[in-house]
Amino acid sequence: MATPLLDDLKRLYRRTWWALVLRGMLALAVGVFVLARPLESVAAFALVIAFWALFSGVVEIVHAIELVPVMKRWWVLLLSGLVGVGFGVAALFYYPVLSLSFAVVWVALWLMITGILGITAALHQRSIGLPWGWTAALGAFSLGASAFALLSPPATLAAIMGLIAGFAIVAGVASVVGAFKLRSVVRRWGGQGAAARQEAH
Repeated sequence: MATPLLDDLKRLYRRTWWALVLRGMLALAVGVFVLARPLESVAAFALVIAFWALFSGVVEIVHAIELVPVMKRWWVLLLSGLVGVGFGVAALFYYPVLSLSFAVVWVALWLMITGILGITAALHQRSIGLPWGWTAALGAFSLGASAFALLSPPATLAAIMGLIAGFAIVAGVASVVGAFKLRSVVRRWGGQGAAARQEAH
């Protein structure tokens, strides 16, 4: 029973190992490219936003049409899809300004909502006698960062691209390291299986 299982694991390992290595190398390449060529990376990022809006909009439209017989408010999904397609087309027409403006506004709104929630939580903590200073400070910092993001779009875009590059590099290193860890585990299993077969004989 152990030998067929080990063979299956080895076959799975061969497929998984190459996938992990290739994914890791691709992520590293993306991270290094973003750091080395920031202007080209920002332009590519704008295209990704436009095409993603188009793709998700088309998917939502198709899904809405499929839901017509079973859902009364299918038109809400249809409207969402039409908005997505409209934004995608406009983002390609006004490339790259509209996509990059959307990214900046999205980050600013996220920071603003985080700040408002943080300050609200701090006021609630204060009302029930819990420590609230750090929560309030983080909320105020998020609100300030939101205003800075809107007032300094280039810095916001640079921060976004830096996060993308950092995430890609970390994910790439983790995938490659994981692939080699997997190789060592499978080799250890293979050695144990060979020793077990020798003892059986």
